[in-house]
Amino acid sequence: MKILQILSLILIVALTPIIAVPQTDDKTVIDKYIANQAKRERGEEPDDIRKTIEGDLNHDGVSDVAVLYTIEGQGGSNNYIQYLAVFVRKNNTLVFAARAAVGGKNHRDMEITSIQNNAMLFNTTSYGPRDPSCCPTIKGSTRYLLAGNKLIEKRQK
Repeated sequence: MKILQILSLILIVALTPIIAVPQTDDKTVIDKYIANQAKRERGEEPDDIRKTIEGDLNHDGVSDVAVLYTIEGQGGSNNYIQYLAVFVRKNNTLVFAARAAVGGKNHRDMEITSIQNNAMLFNTTSYGPRDPSCCPTIKGSTRYLLAGNKLIEKRQK
């Protein structure tokens, strides 16, 4: 009798469909998104450069995530591009909302500093007329706002 019960239990477990659980781990959601982008660009994300900051970005009172990250070596080049991606929280899960190229080689370097009043704040270092590719020198600041599925830059004066 016990053997029949055990076999029945094994059969039930084996035939039960596997239910996919939504991804709730923020880092895993972000890692997967960036890895897919790097693959599409035939580049890679360098270790330990990514910066992540949390705060409300879509005016719903719930903490969202802004990620500043770099993809380099696209197609074997020595180029790099800094991206800003925003993930909003829906049903306690991060969902990609928008992305923009915000810096990079021969453009400017960006450093995300905070989220205040639904805006992402950055320190910038831009290139002067005599700056080499390695070394921008002009300090500044800017901010980005999430507007639907777009990121809009509002330069500081």
